Amino acid sequence: MSITHDATPPLLRVTGLDKSFTWGHQTIEILKGINLDVRQGEFLTMVGASGAGKSTLLHILGTLDRPTRGTVLYDNQDMFRLSEHELAHFRNRRIGFVFQFHHLLPEFTALENTCFPGFIQKRPVRQCTEEARALLSEVGLGHRLHHKPGELSGGEQQRVAVARALIQNPDLVLADEPTGNVDSRTGEILFQLLRTFNEQRGTAFIIVTHNEHLSQQSDRLVHMADGRITDSGNGVAGQDGSRAR
Repeated sequence: MSITHDATPPLLRVTGLDKSFTWGHQTIEILKGINLDVRQGEFLTMVGASGAGKSTLLHILGTLDRPTRGTVLYDNQDMFRLSEHELAHFRNRRIGFVFQFHHLLPEFTALENTCFPGFIQKRPVRQCTEEARALLSEVGLGHRLHHKPGELSGGEQQRVAVARALIQNPDLVLADEPTGNVDSRTGEILFQLLRTFNEQRGTAFIIVTHNEHLSQQSDRLVHMADGRITDSGNGVAGQDGSRAR
């Protein structure tokens, strides 16, 4: 199998990324000199021990937090030169999120939770609703549209979270332990669901996971330890993120 090296700029480029906190007179370093490229349509998993910095990195990549030093470029645009308002708009349009604990709004139905990013963008209600219905059907919840989170199983709630992450058709989905709060069989189904959306839509995924079995099924496996990337992985993709053809 040959590797095709794509000369186009990556979707995401991280350079010299540091993150630290000051605690009294002590500086605590969380991320140390992170460099990472992610290509459009790549399916990347990230593993490492608790405290390695994976979730902190994911929050910065999602523009939910700012680095101490370094740059995060999306399509060559420096994210942290944008205002908070501009960042919020970019995040809503271009990035989807799937968290371990779902973060669904308990008073809203599965359909309403899925529509929520579109409502924030003030998209037409009918358009959002139709797209949300289609997405929920794709994740196997066409019969649960009007159920609230408390009426859904953990796996079903996570499926709603996946649909919500995709409603804006983002370029990139960031998933932090999306299978960590469900049983192994449900986790496998959820992981394959993400893979299917990656292949069908060309959406890039970065998935933080402790599940080594699932991580081996990605295009590229990135290892983190002590705030650093120790191995950018090979998998199906090359170390520069180019995909095998």
